Parts: sequence; structure tokens; C-alpha cells
Amino acid sequence: MKAPKVLAHIKPAHINCTKEDIAPIVVMPGDPLRAKYIAENFLSEAELVSDTRNMFIFTGFYKDVRVTVMGSGMGMPSMSIYAFELFYFFGVEKIIRVGTCGGLIPELDVPDIIVVDSSYNEGNFAYSYNGDPTHIVYPSKKLNDVIVNTANSLNLHTYQGTVMSTEQFGFYSDNEHVLARVPKNIKLIAEEMESFALFHIANSFDKESACILTVVDSKFSEKFMSQEEREKSLNESITLALESIIK
Repeated sequence: MKAPKVLAHIKPAHINCTKEDIAPIVVMPGDPLRAKYIAENFLSEAELVSDTRNMFIFTGFYKDVRVTVMGSGMGMPSMSIYAFELFYFFGVEKIIRVGTCGGLIPELDVPDIIVVDSSYNEGNFAYSYNGDPTHIVYPSKKLNDVIVNTANSLNLHTYQGTVMSTEQFGFYSDNEHVLARVPKNIKLIAEEMESFALFHIANSFDKESACILTVVDSKFSEKFMSQEEREKSLNESITLALESIIK
């Protein structure tokens, strides 16, 4: 499985900085304001290196390790643009998505943490990207093992399992009929909107990727994180991602 070819004269259309401005490791929340929050509260010497389309990108240091944080936007199309540009034009080696999700099993509660071990999408993203007919993709096992071991060292309980990358926000759609079509051998624990694209693109470049999710709502609970809470209350998953990159 290979990444699509890009014409030789094409330059990155959505990130406006030099290759040297981007670190080999990227921590990627969906919300650009969450990227700003991470840079201001977790990194030293953080500098804004690109703000094209208000998708803020900061590069700084976490405990002497150089790291970039940037938003991905919402949904697989937005994630695919930024992940592709980071791997192809900027030589990034690994991306860790730090995001939010909705719980699909009663065992998950707000704000539990998931380390995704596979991502399912029933659509044609993979086929459109590079002709691959797959509907389930995997993160880097090596990187996932580091994250799980780091969580254990931090005394953070995490869940591992398969999530569904949807093409719409679950609460704004009648997604029960979609869930009913999922093959019986795939046991979903949560839904979100970006991990499938990240994993598939990373795998096409033979690069590392992972996804850490915080449960912010559940079909089994009336708990629901507000916009403000979603922006600033994911400190445990942010710390887990950053601690994992220095192992």
C-alpha cells in the first residue's frame, strides 16, 4: 500500500512554513484552539509557525524533546489533508491524535480514555485515497504499546478497542441504522470522525500513528462535556501523548 503520487511542482497548500519549522513528532488535536492550549500550557519555547486558515501550528519542546502541535479540523477530509502534508512535505515520522469521542458501550463513561487499536469506516475513503478496499485500519503497534505502557506508569486507566470513524456527528444523525450495518465480528466501543484517515495515510507512508480519545458523551449516559470543557479538560490524554513521545 503506497501513498498517491504528487506532481513535482506541487507545494503544500494548507501549511505555510518551512520543513525545518515542523518537528518529526506531531501531537494533533482536532480543535486548533486546543493546539494553542497545549502549546501555552505544556510546551516550552513554543512558537507559532503557521496559521493558514486559522489552523494553528506550534513547535516547541516537551522535556527537551522537540514537538509540534496542530489542529486537524473535523472529519476525515480535513485530517487527510493535514496528515498527508505533514508526512509528504514535512517529513513527519509520527502523529498522535488527541481527540474526543462518543461511547458506544455501557462500560465507558465520561471522561474515560481510549487508546484506539483499530478504526472502522464503512465508506470508501481508503479506496478513494489509493485504491485500497479495506474498511478497517490499524495504528502503529509499536507506538500503541508505548502509549499503553506509559499510561500504566502514570496510573491512568485506559480502554483499548475498535472505534468507528463516521462521516457525520453521531448526535446530529440517525446513526443506529449505520451501527446496525457494522459486521458482527467488529465490536465497536466508541465513535469519532478522524482516526481512520490518520491511520490509513500513515500506513501508506510507512510512518507511525496513534489515537488517544477522551469520552465526552455516551448513548448510555446523560453526561455531556460543554464546549469549554472539551477545549481545556483533556489534560490527562494530552499528558499521556506527550509523555509517550519522550520514552
